Amino acid sequence: MTRYTLPVVLLLSFVSHTSTSSEELTLKPPEHDLFNSSLYAACRMKPNTQLVPGMPKVYGHVLFKQSGPEENLQVMFKLHGLPASKSQSRAIHIHQYGDLSEGCTSTGGHYNPEGVNHPLHPGDFGNFITPNGKIRRAIDSKATLYGRLSVLGRAVVIHEKEDDMGRGGDAGSLLHGNAGGRLACCVIGISSSKLWNKSKQ
Repeated sequence: MTRYTLPVVLLLSFVSHTSTSSEELTLKPPEHDLFNSSLYAACRMKPNTQLVPGMPKVYGHVLFKQSGPEENLQVMFKLHGLPASKSQSRAIHIHQYGDLSEGCTSTGGHYNPEGVNHPLHPGDFGNFITPNGKIRRAIDSKATLYGRLSVLGRAVVIHEKEDDMGRGGDAGSLLHGNAGGRLACCVIGISSSKLWNKSKQ
């Protein structure tokens, strides 16, 4: 029996080391080390290709920065093309798929990896008022760019209506906040720090 002890131990050690290395690579993509131990991502917003005539055409960027897997994700919205209003809010959420083959419709429902009710999804960003037709705002989010729950490759969608924050009293409220049609969307992709730093200037 003892003659197998050393090979078995070495095999277990190799498997353990391989698993740990794979996990570390998953948690920290190479870009983490390129930009002062942070990850950056960008999402270039474009109007939904399925919009009916007369609907607002929204453009701009949603930018992301996260300084490590345990840190809060910072999100910066720089959007324009919305009707000017001091009362009408627009909801913004992360959706499951980065698939724009059918406009914003093919992005699926809210990204909800834990199977919880809205508004507890990691990409439920809430409502934004556009008094000058623009959104210029920075927030912290529970979403992440790291690990198996990363939002990289998923979509950001800006909606036609206000998010009822789960208080609408129906099934739709707990799924998507009854935020209505999808005005514009974009796919979140890993990026350099250039856009983020430019936006902070």
